[in-house]
Amino acid sequence: MKILFIGGTGNLSADCAAALCQRGHEILVLGRGRSAVPAGYRFVQADRKDPEAMRAALQGLRPEVVIDFLGYEVSDVRIDHDLFRDAVRQYLFISSATVYAKPPASLPIREDAPLGNAFWPYAQKKLECEQWLLRQWEGHGFPVTIVRPSHTYSKRWVPNPISSSSYSFAARLEQGRPVYVPDRGENPWTLTAASDFAVGLAGLVGQPSTLGEAFHITSDEALTWRQIYAEIASALGVPAPDIVEVPTDFICQIAPQMSGPLKGDKAQPAVFDNSKIKRFVPDFKCRTPFRVGIRESVAWLRAHPEFQNLSPQVEQVCDTVIAAWRSRGA
Repeated sequence: MKILFIGGTGNLSADCAAALCQRGHEILVLGRGRSAVPAGYRFVQADRKDPEAMRAALQGLRPEVVIDFLGYEVSDVRIDHDLFRDAVRQYLFISSATVYAKPPASLPIREDAPLGNAFWPYAQKKLECEQWLLRQWEGHGFPVTIVRPSHTYSKRWVPNPISSSSYSFAARLEQGRPVYVPDRGENPWTLTAASDFAVGLAGLVGQPSTLGEAFHITSDEALTWRQIYAEIASALGVPAPDIVEVPTDFICQIAPQMSGPLKGDKAQPAVFDNSKIKRFVPDFKCRTPFRVGIRESVAWLRAHPEFQNLSPQVEQVCDTVIAAWRSRGA
């Protein structure tokens, strides 16, 4: 099949495009040209927020499946709907597991769990997109499948509660500098390797039975943040990290930008029931435990320092929160 990725070179989408390419599908990647597209894919240059530019760039290409990794506003998915209704077999919208109500009503979380994240505009906007698209399916047969990743990482990421897209957290551990955990760092958390997620997503592509359905795709392994920090330190070959326990409310008071990502996500328990994706995609299985995946990430990022994306903002948040908490304790 001819599959169009709206965003196909990111932390999550790159592995998904590779998995579908390996299965023999023709891959088209729509973007603005800021990231290199692998050889063998067809690059389609356009701004996904400009419907006329998208229409012109896609003229004559006729994708059968569209996978949207970038949709965030209802206006984004409305553009896609107008372009692809009556023209594609399937439209997969990459939403987020943050759309579930926080804290969760029960564990493990299933797809029919209550929705509505009161803390994070990101999650709220993703849910608005989901709901709008499902109304188009129910009312007009728009062939949408909803996919909800949770905290998914590739070789370019070192997962942590501050900013996983930067090596800065790992660098702090290398330097023996302190890091904080929200509360006691004991909430169970799920991390999924992008290569494992890609198997589940690829299995949904082209399945008519998935239309109008929502799926989360995550690992079955759950670790506490303390365990995650310990695995990162082990992968780095450094001593156990200096962990400072800081209440979530205090972190959000000192660094308000962390309110959504913590209260609406990483300070909450997150364990998922993957029965549904396994029922629709029997070959889906997460084969990469975090202990293995984080070692692959550390090795790759050390070998490619140009992709470490060191972030002054990560350093500032960590230093400011820890200093404020220790000052209060003193």
